[in-house]
This record gives sequence, structure tokens and C-alpha cells, in this order.
Amino acid sequence: MHLNIFPILITATFLSCHVARHQGPPAPAFAGNIVVAHRGAFKNYQLPENSIASLQNAIRLQCTGSEFDVRMTADDSLIINHDPVFFGLEIEKESYATLAKYPLSNGEKLPTLREYLRAGLHNNRNTRLVCEIKPSEISPERGKQIAAKVVSIVDQLNARPMVEYISFDYGILRHILQLDKQATTHYLAGDKTPLQLKADGVRGADYHISVFKKNPGWIDLAKQHNIFLNAWTVNNPGDMDWLVEKGFDFITTNEPELLLQRTQTTNKTTGLKLVWAEEFNYTGLPDTSKWSFETGGHGWGNNELQYYTAADSSNAWVQNGVLTITARNKTVGKNEFTSAKLVTRGKAEFKYGRIEISAKLPPGRGLWPAIWMLRHDISTAGWPAGGEIDIMEHVGYEKDTVLGTVHTEAYNHVKNTQRGKKIFIGSPYDKFHLYAIEWTKDHIDFFVDDQRYLRFSNENKTNAEWPFHQPFYLILNIAVGGNLGGQKGIDKNIFPAAMEVDYVRVYQK
Repeated sequence: MHLNIFPILITATFLSCHVARHQGPPAPAFAGNIVVAHRGAFKNYQLPENSIASLQNAIRLQCTGSEFDVRMTADDSLIINHDPVFFGLEIEKESYATLAKYPLSNGEKLPTLREYLRAGLHNNRNTRLVCEIKPSEISPERGKQIAAKVVSIVDQLNARPMVEYISFDYGILRHILQLDKQATTHYLAGDKTPLQLKADGVRGADYHISVFKKNPGWIDLAKQHNIFLNAWTVNNPGDMDWLVEKGFDFITTNEPELLLQRTQTTNKTTGLKLVWAEEFNYTGLPDTSKWSFETGGHGWGNNELQYYTAADSSNAWVQNGVLTITARNKTVGKNEFTSAKLVTRGKAEFKYGRIEISAKLPPGRGLWPAIWMLRHDISTAGWPAGGEIDIMEHVGYEKDTVLGTVHTEAYNHVKNTQRGKKIFIGSPYDKFHLYAIEWTKDHIDFFVDDQRYLRFSNENKTNAEWPFHQPFYLILNIAVGGNLGGQKGIDKNIFPAAMEVDYVRVYQK
């Protein structure tokens, strides 16, 4: 993290929330997984696709997204249906009243967009509503009219934070962005590079998996330019695993239950032994048999603004079973802020295993708390050649979002090749979450609350790609400002700001 950190945000795991024009419900806390249910969760329940019941199942499963299709009838009613024909009737040539005479297989009537969105907003802050606007069979201009009506209804229902748009029609997406510059859009057709999407303000490459297999360079290119990666419609377990390993932000599937199962941790502590733990069951300064303090105020290679103190109870203190690291607006020399940086270097260093930390993060623009690891001989191996594992980083201006990242000589921000992912989580400031890695000779998996969201694989090439065959030590700290943490300034009203750590545990075979 702090030897030399990337100046731009790495690829985001989850899409940004929008600011509603009108006062609406609380901001969503989208589920911490990559599963988008294609036309709802219908298959295992023998429900019709695009039904409200299938949407409700996706919400119940806590998929991070549920996709649905919008078309417009002859009398300009927006309805939810995938095909242009419904019970043998061409949707764009019939009135809604005519189409509504034919119920879905579960007895539901053909839902309108307004009805569907209301159902999707009810008791749901976890599942984003992924709205596919179907191109008009009549004309491109009518497609834009459909898009305008969809955006209007979304706005009327205060649904903007929950809705994201996808389409095979690039003109529809660009029209949406003209109507709502804050809208999150994803392109489906697969004929544009990530750089083209970036130039036009389209946030996601939502392509068939075959497109990415044919153009593997687009994956890294998308990550480098903060273009979200999604693949459709992925039902094969091997394809699911390939996409997870490649660090995709989303996978759209007809098998959401299977994908949820495959992205959960499979071994956790099974077959592993607890080899080191810090439970903080004492009162006072951190245990010196386990922790040391790194001190100083020289910016740490990232232009950070804090001075790390040594054994100062105002910056690091253990009480009631919790370690509290506190950043304060207190001047020491040329530094306007103080904080603490705890390391296990020389006391506890680990090679492979499951490493987990239960922590509660501090909110506030300008803060940069982190839980990370460096190689035991980093002073001689050097950075980035020695390697770095960022189990958890958070920057205060990216609310409710954490990052997991790996840096090596081949993959680092200096070359714009760093490997990492951002994930949205609910309530990181109000409750403890479990941040973990599972590290083997073949890969490093990253988890939040036992949900795997990133895998970095050993390519079995050279030390430049995989320096993770040596022991590493742990680091806990809060930085203030810096190249990443201070990109949007510092709110001085947030101090004192504290990160709380409930425990640190290391398991090995």
C-alpha cells in the first residue's frame, strides 16, 4: 500500500451509486458478490423469466443485480418482456390492454415498468435493478423515445440509485447519458474496445464471454481505465471459475444459486490450524511481543501527511478486546496529523495460509486506513520487486467501498498494471467486517465476510509476476492524505478518526 501507491483508482468491483434529484430512500448497500440474475432468479423455481416473482427471488438470494428487459407497446406503455413477440402478438404493434389479457405462466399479468420497479424497490437495498432497454423494431429514433420514458419513470420513482442501464443499441446508451450524466451504462454488443467506451462515458463492457476469450487484452485494458467487466449469459461452472479468476466485476447467469455457491469460500479454516492470533484481550499499548511501531513523517513514498508515533496511547490503544488506531489533527514537526502504524516484522511472518482480520473502518474524506503485507526482506528485495498484498484498503471519499490489491514488479501502478478490485460493502463504519486472504503457492484469494471477490493466480513465470514464495509480515495503519487518500482533499472535521480491530488470526496447514 504505502511504499508507492497507484495515483488512480483501480478497476471497481461495484458500480457507483447515483445522487437522487429528489429526497428518496437511504443509499443502497449492494450485496458483496458478483452475481447478476439474468431475467431474475427463475430457473430453479420454474417461474417465467422477467416476472416479478423471479425478481423477488433474486432479491431474496441477495444477488448483487437482477436483469430485466423493457419494450414499448403501440400505445407507448413500457412493459417487461424479452422477446418482441408476446403470445404471438408484436409488442410494438399492440396496445398494453390487448397484451395484458394474456397472463404469465405463474398467473401474473404482464408487468409494466412502473410496477416492476416498485416491486424491485420494496424492501430492497441489496440488489441493483439492471434495466436492459431493447432496441425498437420500428426505428432508432423510437428507441431513444423509449430510453427517455424509462429514465423519466426511474426518476419519478426515486429509483436512480438502484438502477443501471444496459443495451445492445449504443445510441440508446448515449442518449441516456445526455438525459442523466450520472447514469451508469453498460454496452452489450461487444464491438467496442474499453477505450471507446471510456471516451463516450459508458461505464461497463457487458459482453458475451466469447468476446473476452477472443480479446483477452481487453480485460486488463478495462481494469486500467476503470471500465466495469461483466460477461453474459454464463451458466457453465468452468466459465464461471475462469471469469472469477480474471477478476470480473459481474457475471450474468441463469444459474445464480450455482454462481453464488462457487464464489463462496470453499475451505475457509477446514484442514487448517490456527498458528498465530492476536485477540487483544488486554488493556494498554499493543503487545510488544507481537507488534512494533514504524515511525516518522516523511510521506512514505505517497506524499502522506501524517506522523506515525511510537507507543503513543493517543494513537494506538487496546481496551475491551479491541485495538483502536486513531488519526488525530495534531501537529508534530512539519506534520499536521498523527497516527499509528503497527507491524509484525521480525516477530510474526507468514508464508501461505488464511489470514483474517475483523475490523471496523473510520469514515471521512482524506483518510486511508489499510490492512496489508510486505515481504520480510523488503528492504533488500525492494518495492515492487518484493511484492505487496493489500488485504484491505479504504479511501474516505469512496464511501462504503474497500479495495484488495496485489503489487509485483510486473504488476504495479507505475506500469499501470496493478492487479486489484474494488467492492462495495454495507456499514463498514458501523460494524465489524471480516477481511481475509487465502494464500497458496498457486493463488491469492481475497474475501470480505467470506465472500471471495478477487483471485490473483501464479502464472508460474518469474519472480516479477509472483514474488509470493517468501514470508510476509502484517501491517495495520491509518494514513492521512497522500496520492490516493488525499485525491479529494481532507475534511478536518472528521478527527479524531479511529479504525478498530477485533482480532487478527492466521491459519496454516
